[in-house]
Formats: sequence, structure tokens, C-alpha cells
Amino acid sequence: MPITFVTTSAQHLHTHKRHPERTERIQVILDVIRQDALLAAQWVTAQEALMTAITRIHDSAYVQSLADACAGLPSDYVAYADTYTTQATYLAACQAAGAACQAADLMMTGHAAFALCRPPGHHATAAEAMGFCFFNNIAIAARHLQAEHGLRRIAIVDIDVHHGNGTQEAFYADDSVLFVSSHASPLYPFSGEVYEMGIDAGHGSTLNIPVPAHTGDAAMHRVYQHVVIPALVRFRPECILVSAGFDAHWDDPVGNCRLSVAGYQRIFEMLCDTADHLCGGRIMAVLEGGYSLRALPVCVQAAGHVLARTGGALTDALGSQPSDPHRADAVIARLQHIHPLLQPQRSSP
Repeated sequence: MPITFVTTSAQHLHTHKRHPERTERIQVILDVIRQDALLAAQWVTAQEALMTAITRIHDSAYVQSLADACAGLPSDYVAYADTYTTQATYLAACQAAGAACQAADLMMTGHAAFALCRPPGHHATAAEAMGFCFFNNIAIAARHLQAEHGLRRIAIVDIDVHHGNGTQEAFYADDSVLFVSSHASPLYPFSGEVYEMGIDAGHGSTLNIPVPAHTGDAAMHRVYQHVVIPALVRFRPECILVSAGFDAHWDDPVGNCRLSVAGYQRIFEMLCDTADHLCGGRIMAVLEGGYSLRALPVCVQAAGHVLARTGGALTDALGSQPSDPHRADAVIARLQHIHPLLQPQRSSP
């Protein structure tokens, strides 16, 4: 099937030439995708997310403060910290959230969809911008699916090398959204331990898999085979949303893992097969991290082929790095022992 990439018009205005999270990330992706005749890509330009959609996740005072702060900046000024702000940041963030919601809408009509949006979102909490993120795009999309499409059970799988702390916070007490995060540890934002499993009604609906530095393809595939996929099967979501960060690639300047393009492609294959089995193939992706300008576009291209079910495997010109295939076995064993979704089910008397 064709795949629809949802882009935004203002992302190039929110940029900083000395920062890894800059407009070139999207440009290199577009350059590669547009040259791929086999992918049959379609393109949609996102509208800004409605304020009602954004405030399902974020405090209205925080949203207004971000709008005011950006409006008060001169057009050529960049307020720099690890998470920089320009005059266009608020507009770009509203469009990024809108892109995630539009990709979710496309998924619900049977389309393969990937929101190519920035700034990314999975670190943004209800009232704080952090980790290059302002609005939590995928969390906003999940609540949009529940409010506008009536879905009751949604799974979010975060494959970024960094823990999606903001997404975890949004659903930590909510049993209607399963949040799964495979991420390197120790690494920013220094959260996402195995014992963080949710609270109250949401206990067991958060699943963190902190893997050691230098984890590569084989070890990560074991994580998905023995932890992520069984948890999804047990939870039985009505759709799967992927926080698609590609900074676990070995070439990434920010991450510390050793995945390859082929390794990412296999993860998407596992998730798409699971979506086909559990929820009628309903799966979509939202771009998060990924800062190697040569690895990021081909990772997105590989994921796009899987989401579109083209059946083709790309040639991984960048290759792979050696890594211990059992590097994550200890965390797999720990989670199998303690996490509710990985415990044997008791048969009814």
C-alpha cells in the first residue's frame, strides 16, 4: 500500500545550526524518500493541532507561556539551552502535534502513516519543555484517538535510545494506554527503570526496558521477542503507535547503542506483524530522535517500507557494529520475573 508522510511547513523556522536537533534532519529524510520509487510515498502538510487536543496532555498555562515566550523573541534571536527556542517554536510545535494527530486519523482510515515532525515530543511533560521537546506529539495523538475515534486501548512503543519520560508521565496512572520504552541506561533523562511500572489503575501499563550501552541488533531483537511482543499480546491494544527515534543507531552522535538500519527494520517488522495479528494492522509512527544525517534518512526509509508492506529489504550500506547478542539478557530476565504483563496467566477454575 502507499504510505503517507505527514510533514509540517514551519519546522525549518525552528532550527539552530549548532544543535543536533535542526531542520536538516527532515531535509535529508525528504531527499532520500523522494528518490525511492518503490515506496510510492504520498505527502500531506499538517495543520496545527487544535488547542483542545494539546491541552488533553499539557497544562493550559504552560501552553500559553510557551506561546507568549516565543512571541516575545526577535525573529532572528535564539534562546539557547539544551532545548532552544525561536520565534517560530510555538507554531512548529503546534504543527508537529497536528502532524501526529493527522497520521493517527490516516491510520484509522486504513492508511500507512508516518508523521515526519519536529520538534520531537516524547520528553515534554505536562508543564515543561525538555530534551529538545515542547509538546508530546505521540501522547497528544493517543488521546486524540480516544476522544475522536473512540479507541479504548492503545499501545505506545518508544524505540528511541532515550527514555520517553514525558509520555510515561502522561499515562502512568492510566490502564487504557500501554507505554513501552526500550532505551539505553544510564543515559538522559536518567529515568525509565524496570520498577517504574505505573501507579494505581495504571500499575502494569508501563513497561521500561533499560538496556546497557553498546546494545546491538541481536540483543535488541531478543528484547522485542521476549518482552515487548508478549506484553503487547497480553495487553491486546486496538492500535500501536511508535515513537520512532533512530538515535540508537551506531552512527548517532547523541546515542550510545549499536543498532543498524537492518536492525531497525526488523523491529518495525516485528511490530507490524503484531499489529496485523492484534489490531487489524493499525500502526503508525511519529518521528522522535535520530541525529546522524546519514543514518536517520535510511532508517526512516526502511521503516516506511515495512509500514507500507512493500515486502522489500533495503541494502544497509552503513553496515553493523559488533555487539554481544546476550547483552540485554539480564534485564529481560528481570522483567519476566517482575512485570505483570509478563507473568503466566492463571487458568479459570
